[in-house]
Amino acid sequence: MTKRAAPFSPEVREHAVRMVREHEGEHGSQRSAIQSIAAKIGCSGETLRNWVRQSERDQVVRSGQTTNERERIKALEREFRELRQANEILRTASEYFAFAELDRRSRP
Repeated sequence: MTKRAAPFSPEVREHAVRMVREHEGEHGSQRSAIQSIAAKIGCSGETLRNWVRQSERDQVVRSGQTTNERERIKALEREFRELRQANEILRTASEYFAFAELDRRSRP
């Protein structure tokens, strides 16, 4: 599975989140600020809302996993999958060699 490149650079994301925070007072709510700025930068309102929420979690303004924690969890899950796969390969090889040894002993 290939990972597709993010259409917006981290700099653009940071700038958009900063704009939401700066212009929130000019709009009736954060939601309307997000909708307005999302239209200007060319992303969906939901995408920008996710960026704002993740930024709030990173700054411990909102509860939840920070970006670093999410990356660490992904790395651990990847390592876990690789170890599980390696264990399965070793288990299969062990069974193969055990049967081969039994077969060798049973022959005169």
